[in-house]
Amino acid sequence: MVFCKVLIEQVIQWEEGIVNNQERIYFDQGFAFGMGVFETIAVEQGCPLFLPWHLERMEKGLDILGINKENFLEQVTKEKIVKYLQKNPMNHGALKIMVSEKNIIFNTRENPYTKEDYERGFHLGISKVLRNETSLFTYVKSFHYGDNLLEKRKCKKAGYDEVLLLNTKGQITETTASNIFFVKNKRLFTPKTECGLLEGVVRRYVIENFDVQETVITKENLVEYEEVFLTNSIMGIMPVIGIEEKKFKSREVVNQLTRAYKNL
Repeated sequence: MVFCKVLIEQVIQWEEGIVNNQERIYFDQGFAFGMGVFETIAVEQGCPLFLPWHLERMEKGLDILGINKENFLEQVTKEKIVKYLQKNPMNHGALKIMVSEKNIIFNTRENPYTKEDYERGFHLGISKVLRNETSLFTYVKSFHYGDNLLEKRKCKKAGYDEVLLLNTKGQITETTASNIFFVKNKRLFTPKTECGLLEGVVRRYVIENFDVQETVITKENLVEYEEVFLTNSIMGIMPVIGIEEKKFKSREVVNQLTRAYKNL
């Protein structure tokens, strides 16, 4: 009876609007089974970058998971996000929006990437955990993030900054939190979506603004490339200095893309 009472109170409180930071989270399939989606949006000088693309991807994810979008469409709008950021101002941070059947959560944090990270570049390991290119969850930014989190922790302990994920066919897909690009003869290459990866927002920016060939890449192909970089919404563009023993010394193309991205 107590459990039922709690649920009744939560349904009533749901009508009050968006949950912020430390307020109550309601028990639903998002909490119980990971049936929810989220977006992490870079905020610069109070402005949420690529906001329409983030909301578009979030709505698509809700459709794929079969989650009712009524509350999302009503509560997660540009106007309400801007209002939230005005009350929670940031110069260089991140806004995380999480949506499930009964929850909409807004949360903010500082951007964790430092100037030293970009100057040094990231060194990647290669995970033994395989990305499942046959699963719908691979293509949705969902609450099902356990593999990514555990592999990220493991790679940090091993002395790497990030870890590369292969699919069941041995093809390169992405890292735990970013998409990956390769440079050969000043041309850009990135794994095909169907290899098993989340189509990132900054990945989309690079593909739409530069000549990029989506292809199949294996770890045996790494010797063919002169430069590598990662992309995600919070880091933007991050140079890669090595993947395990393979080193990448050139940054000519990466630096050109970084300058263009910073001038958005």
